Amino acid sequence: MRLAIRNQKNFVSGLLYIACGLGFAAGATNYNLGTSARMGPGYFPFWLGLLLACIGAIVLAAALRPHAPPERLPKLDLKTLGWVLGSVALFALLLAPLGLALALVALVLVSSMASHEFGWKGAVLNAALLLALCMGAFVYGLGLQLPLWPSFIG
Repeated sequence: MRLAIRNQKNFVSGLLYIACGLGFAAGATNYNLGTSARMGPGYFPFWLGLLLACIGAIVLAAALRPHAPPERLPKLDLKTLGWVLGSVALFALLLAPLGLALALVALVLVSSMASHEFGWKGAVLNAALLLALCMGAFVYGLGLQLPLWPSFIG
């Protein structure tokens, strides 16, 4: 009996989950795993990686079922991928000189250009909300030493 991939999206997703899960589990073995009674720093990432790989195997197996809904993998949209990856690279370049506030706004506005339903009002609202959440969580909640504003502002 020959297995046919009925749902290509789930098949590729399952492969990605398995690869990431096994990669994290393998990376965690560089740390002391310990035991379940006395966990080391690698214990949680190791088991979480294996759990992710198991979820990937379930998703992959579901894509091979004869009654799985057929779904083809869409064509790769390089323009959208470029906007999103470019916005992350831009954020990394702007964080030190411009601070978290301006770099995060640039990240959201540039990555919003990838959407087919792009609108300035929604993008600005998303940027403001994300900025408030990130400042509250990382700067004030966790106390990370991130520059909030450009150095010339103070």
